[in-house]
Amino acid sequence: MTDGTPGKVYLVGSGPGDPDLLTVKAKRLLEEADVVLHDKLPGPEIIGMIPEEKREDVGKRAGGEWTPQEYTNARLVELAEDGNTVVRLKGGDPTVFGRGGEELAHLADNGIPVEIVPGITSAIAGPEAAGIPVTHRDYTSSVSFVTGHEDPTKDESAVDWDALAATGGTLVVLMGVGKLPQYTEALREAGMDPDTPVALIERATWPDQQVATGTLDTIVSVRDEAGIEPPAITVIGEVAGEHERVVAFLEGY
Repeated sequence: MTDGTPGKVYLVGSGPGDPDLLTVKAKRLLEEADVVLHDKLPGPEIIGMIPEEKREDVGKRAGGEWTPQEYTNARLVELAEDGNTVVRLKGGDPTVFGRGGEELAHLADNGIPVEIVPGITSAIAGPEAAGIPVTHRDYTSSVSFVTGHEDPTKDESAVDWDALAATGGTLVVLMGVGKLPQYTEALREAGMDPDTPVALIERATWPDQQVATGTLDTIVSVRDEAGIEPPAITVIGEVAGEHERVVAFLEGY
């Protein structure tokens, strides 16, 4: 029984997956929380740090189905209304293509105290783990972050690939392995050089990280030959060529 005062929900970013890249606050909250709702993106090492009795998987279910966002929203409210301190643990940063904004609004609409705890976004840390700086004075001074996995209920894509191709900057696509053929073709049709370097970083900072490189013209076949699967990050632009330049000396991952 509670006194009717709701608990608090923390929307926590876990970073790209290496436990050493958790923020101090994120680690403390994982230790203090009554319940942790997580999906698979934080990675097995971080999820393994959470006692089994206080974690709930709201990611992929048996049979390939995903937990509906509506269920997760409702579960967060239910747990908080029971007086629990709840962590909603997300990969990367909670609001960079992580639905943190949706959960924040839902909690506020239901009168639940909520706090966002930023995490190191995979959009930057993933390329860095492969020796790729997303900006570089010799190549580009801008970077655009794009989701390759939009809401399937949308009538049309909100991503303007023509405009992105025209920026001349780095493009970082999250959750874009499956639709790689579509958006690489869209960028070529928009005038981007087919020889533009492209890198795919699978499971960045995880023990089984894999990197594959090619060009806008070849990266789909490179993906297939290397067996790159989600979760993976796509980096498009001259900076992607830095991987081959530094890989022999790159340490850490």
